[in-house]
Amino acid sequence: MQFDYNLAWQWLQQKGSETLGHKFKLHESDRPTINQLLCYFLQDRSQASQLGLDLQKGVLLTGPVGCGKTSLMKLMRFFLQTDAQRFLTKPCRDVSFEFIQNGFEIIHRYTRINIPQPTICFDDLGAESALKYYGNECNVMAEVLLSRYDLYVSHKLITHLTTNLSASEIEAIYGNRVRSRLREMFNLIAFDINSLDKRT
Repeated sequence: MQFDYNLAWQWLQQKGSETLGHKFKLHESDRPTINQLLCYFLQDRSQASQLGLDLQKGVLLTGPVGCGKTSLMKLMRFFLQTDAQRFLTKPCRDVSFEFIQNGFEIIHRYTRINIPQPTICFDDLGAESALKYYGNECNVMAEVLLSRYDLYVSHKLITHLTTNLSASEIEAIYGNRVRSRLREMFNLIAFDINSLDKRT
C-alpha cells in the first residue's frame, strides 16, 4: 500500500487546528520527525524498513520543552486503523500522584494486559519524581517501565513515551537497567535539539 505523506500532513494540520485550537501549526523544520511518526502510526511497512523503524516496538519521542511532542502523539491516535492499536495517554506526574494516594497497586494498574486499553503513552517522562508511600521510596516510572518490558517480551505489549530527557539523563534518573530495556522496547524518534518552542 502506498501512503501519501503530503496528504497526511495536510490532514494532520487540519485535525490539529480542529482539536487543539486555531493556533496549531505544523512546522516544515519538523517534517522529518513528523514523517517518522506518520510512518509508524500508518504502519507503512515499506517506508519503515527504510527509516529503520520496527513496527513491533513502541515510540520514544524526545525533544526540547515545547516542541509539540504531547500534541503530536495525541493527534497520531487518529491514524490508528484498529482498536488494538489505540492507546491511552497518561502523564507520568499523574501516575506518581496516584501512587501517593494508592500505593503499589498503581504500578500493577499500569502493567496489566487484561484492561480495555493496555497500550499506554506515558507522557513527559522525567517530570515526576521518586516518591514515598508509607516511608517506602519508589521510583514509580522505573518500576512501571521494567514491568511493561516483561510484558513486551512475553506478550508484545506496546508502550509509548515522550520525554525531554537525553539518554544519559534517563540512565541517571532511572538506572542502567531501564535505559537498556528502553532500547529494546522503543523506536527512538527525536526532534532536533534546536526545534522551536511552539508555546511561545
